[in-house]
Amino acid sequence: MTTIQADVLIIGAGPSGSVAASLLRQKGHTVAVFERETFPRFSIGESLLPQSMEFLEKIGALSKIQEAGFQHKDGAYFQWGQRHSIIDFGNNFTPGWTHTFQVQRARFDTILANHASELGANIYYNHTISSFEETIDGVRLTGKDNKGNPYQAEGQFVLDASGYGRVLSRLLDIEKPSNFPVRKAIFCHVKDNISHPSFDRDKILVTIHPQFPDIWYWLIPFQDGTSSVGVVGCENEIDSFGSDDESRIRKLFQDDENLRTIMPSYEFIRDIGSKIGYSCSVKTLYGNKFALLGNAGEFLDPVFSSGLTIALKSADLATDLLSRQLDGEIVNWEADYSDALMVGVKAFRVFVEGWYEGSLQTVIFNQPTEDNSIKKMIISMLAGYAWDQNNAFVRDGKRLLPLVAERCAE
Repeated sequence: MTTIQADVLIIGAGPSGSVAASLLRQKGHTVAVFERETFPRFSIGESLLPQSMEFLEKIGALSKIQEAGFQHKDGAYFQWGQRHSIIDFGNNFTPGWTHTFQVQRARFDTILANHASELGANIYYNHTISSFEETIDGVRLTGKDNKGNPYQAEGQFVLDASGYGRVLSRLLDIEKPSNFPVRKAIFCHVKDNISHPSFDRDKILVTIHPQFPDIWYWLIPFQDGTSSVGVVGCENEIDSFGSDDESRIRKLFQDDENLRTIMPSYEFIRDIGSKIGYSCSVKTLYGNKFALLGNAGEFLDPVFSSGLTIALKSADLATDLLSRQLDGEIVNWEADYSDALMVGVKAFRVFVEGWYEGSLQTVIFNQPTEDNSIKKMIISMLAGYAWDQNNAFVRDGKRLLPLVAERCAE
């Protein structure tokens, strides 16, 4: 049986895995990454937040992303019937990046994985993981390689960046149900044929269904005249719009007058996909010799594109701690990883819950005008700066958001 050895074993070569690999290589640690698929490969989650730029810059990959020619993104456009609202990331509270990109993940993820390889990480594609074992000296993973042959990998620590695959949480039985309702997302890429003069390709478009406010659509334009489109809602509601996912998404897009006007003649250019019950949580984000990154540990909802930001933040926090631990320092994973990461996750959670119960929709479509600092703090949250403790909505959003919504409603 083939044995692969490295200081750190990473499951998954998506953004959190590749960024973690790059950060660890910068610190001089050997890294082996095991990816079950071959890149490039399709993935949703294509609209970045400005906070993410910090981590792309930190690993030295930002220039490669900029040179790739991805669609510039400087904000978000919300619409609900005749109501419209623009969020401009340049008007945020937290110092930092005020723009980012909308990316086809097949190319974006490949750039990040190749960058990690150039820094010296070994990436093994088409390698599955079937077991995890703690040993006296460290950890051992076993699985099958790209030819179906068994292999094992030995290291001192494992980072699980397997995303929706959630490899370790399933192997270790540490998954727990999310407290979010079971929602369904239907999605696809289209040739959008958009020529409407009011449409701004520099912004993601988020639309609320005219009759069902808990159903919403995304339209993420790319630089080449294509877009990622999707619709999200409770499973039973979404399924009531047709007998299959294609008829459902067509009917739902037809229901909204604004979308019919902006994109009257779109064409599907790949198979329609769907995810059901995608929200997840776990009993713990770390153990003696492992930690969970990004979606492998906690995923909320796609509504504010928080998934990638949480994934990259988790990679940054975990690799800093892990590098210090590998160098012989005693570190506190509970305080400096789990608690630190959950500051932002909990702040995002308040906004996701507020979106579906209506308070955040009220704020977005009736933006506060008498106190511009409140507006700036809300925009900072939507830009991904969910770990800025100077922002009152990070510290106390659960109390503040309903109060602001009440004022906006008046």
